[in-house]
Amino acid sequence: MLEIFRTPYADSKQLPLATGPGPIIIILTVYLLVVFKAGRKFMEHREPYNLRGVLKYYNMFQICYNIMMLLPGYYFMLAFQPYNFRCMTVLQQDHPLKNWERCISYAYYINKIVDLMDTVFCVLRKKYSQITFLHVFHHVLMPSVGYLIIRFYGYGGQLFFLCSFNVIVHIFMYAYYYSAIEGNTVRWKRCLTLMQMLQFLLMFGHCAFTAMQRECKASQGTLFLVSCSAAIMFILFANFYFQCYMRPKHKKN
Repeated sequence: MLEIFRTPYADSKQLPLATGPGPIIIILTVYLLVVFKAGRKFMEHREPYNLRGVLKYYNMFQICYNIMMLLPGYYFMLAFQPYNFRCMTVLQQDHPLKNWERCISYAYYINKIVDLMDTVFCVLRKKYSQITFLHVFHHVLMPSVGYLIIRFYGYGGQLFFLCSFNVIVHIFMYAYYYSAIEGNTVRWKRCLTLMQMLQFLLMFGHCAFTAMQRECKASQGTLFLVSCSAAIMFILFANFYFQCYMRPKHKKN
């Protein structure tokens, strides 16, 4: 089974934090230690930090970052039309548009690492109730799966299209956070959860549709990995939706 790790990298260009399993393992290990041990120990005898200003600029950064991925990404897919949407495969290494595909996909991978700061801010504000299993699992899963896909599948292809759903959701999510920090009354938190669930349904559906194309040479391993991840995340978000928006009403009655 370990022979698979001796295979050459799917992409000829190895970019920082994607050159091997070491960097992402170290980052996630430090993340988990900070979230569950070191961070809580550090905050044990301290008052929660007021990070209103920091979070305001962080959310603005995330909104801009995701928009800067979304717009070039759709321009790449719709203007240049490098993919057949019935069977989206990674572009060849010598393809003239390969750098477009690689750069935008790599930016998405880096953003999943930046997203880990969400939990760090929760620790510094002592918002431990927000650090749920779903929250931590989601933040660990995304960069982990991202690295595995880069390692064995490469940058782009079907994942280029599927990840655009996640980028759209994140734009709305960080816009919601920003509005909440500004003190505005925002009533579409429930819609964000539904958007999260919808994106995982779309991901699962597109993977199933691609798998049914008999002549498609898309990676079956990637389709299986993404399908399983999407199914698990949908179940977790559906449970969160039930617990947060349906069960409390039942209890009150």
